[in-house]
Amino acid sequence: MNSTRLTRRGRIVTAVCVLGVLMSVIGGGRALNAVVLSGAVAIVAGYLQVARASRPRVRRSGISPGFVGERRDVSLSFGDGDGRGSPSSTFVARVFDATDDGLSGSADGVRTTVGAEPATYTVAYAARGERRFGPVRIEPTDVFGLFTRTFVVDDHETVLAYPERHPIPSRFRGELFGEEMLGRRRRREEFDRVREYARGDSLRDIHWPTTAKHDELIVKEFASDAPERRATVAGRTVDTTDDEAADVLASATVSLALALLADGVSVDVRLPDGAVAADPEPSGRRDILALTARTGPGTSAGEFEADVRIVADATDARIHADGGTVQFSELRAEAAEEPDSAVTTATTGSAEDADADGPADPGEVPSPTTIMNGGTSK
Repeated sequence: MNSTRLTRRGRIVTAVCVLGVLMSVIGGGRALNAVVLSGAVAIVAGYLQVARASRPRVRRSGISPGFVGERRDVSLSFGDGDGRGSPSSTFVARVFDATDDGLSGSADGVRTTVGAEPATYTVAYAARGERRFGPVRIEPTDVFGLFTRTFVVDDHETVLAYPERHPIPSRFRGELFGEEMLGRRRRREEFDRVREYARGDSLRDIHWPTTAKHDELIVKEFASDAPERRATVAGRTVDTTDDEAADVLASATVSLALALLADGVSVDVRLPDGAVAADPEPSGRRDILALTARTGPGTSAGEFEADVRIVADATDARIHADGGTVQFSELRAEAAEEPDSAVTTATTGSAEDADADGPADPGEVPSPTTIMNGGTSK
């Protein structure tokens, strides 16, 4: 709908002007002429201002994958052509960016001056999965608020919201692979080589002399003195149609898989919607996150021997491993009481833990200047 229409305020002003004209004709009130004239000027000016507004292009920025509960500041900039230049007309408007049920944004929209500044709002990731932004609705108005119209810009974008992740206690991980396997990725006795920084690398592995020469992040790689180990994890839900059970399954799987990857243990994961073979590298971590973000309820695709089997319902997950069974909620409670900070570091990925496991946001790659000017000491 692009037609210019009166707002509630505009209808009131129009009614006052019409009433003033009638009273002037009937009673000859000269004082009313000033009210009528002022109102008429405002109506004409407001109409022309809104009628001349043109639909802009929209460019959305600030969106990146994140975990359920995280927030992002989304910015909508406006322009002509490719959306980068200024639009042909500048106008005041309220901007609404539609989001699906898994995103919690600003339902009231953002009031901004299109063509002069972007519209920025905060969105929270409320549910895991492939979340959708768009379309964008723009409602221009005049400075008096008398007229409005509606532009709908069919601009869409999707982003992955990862399931909730929780720390896994070192006792449980140690029982799976032995205490000597825990943290082997963090043993740095033997230097191997240097390479370009990849998303998810630990910032403490940056080789600063080489980074300074190339003006790009270079990280060190270390040879491990422990044998290669792999864990197999299979997961399913009790009810093959229960989406809440799928959320519990995804949370338990991603928590365990990320903890094992942080310990340097490769992980083969099989869930109802697919399988992933992940090594303790940034790409392996991203593959696990993507699979657990998208998986639904059901049984694992195919049967195979697994070191860990996870069976989830809508309230909790049972983890079968090493001949025993433990509830996922029990592991979470145990990890919360464990004083070992490495447990939290390995699985939470908060901003303050970025040095241990790389940036909290796997979609962001910092520059050397940003790191050195941002207070990170090396």
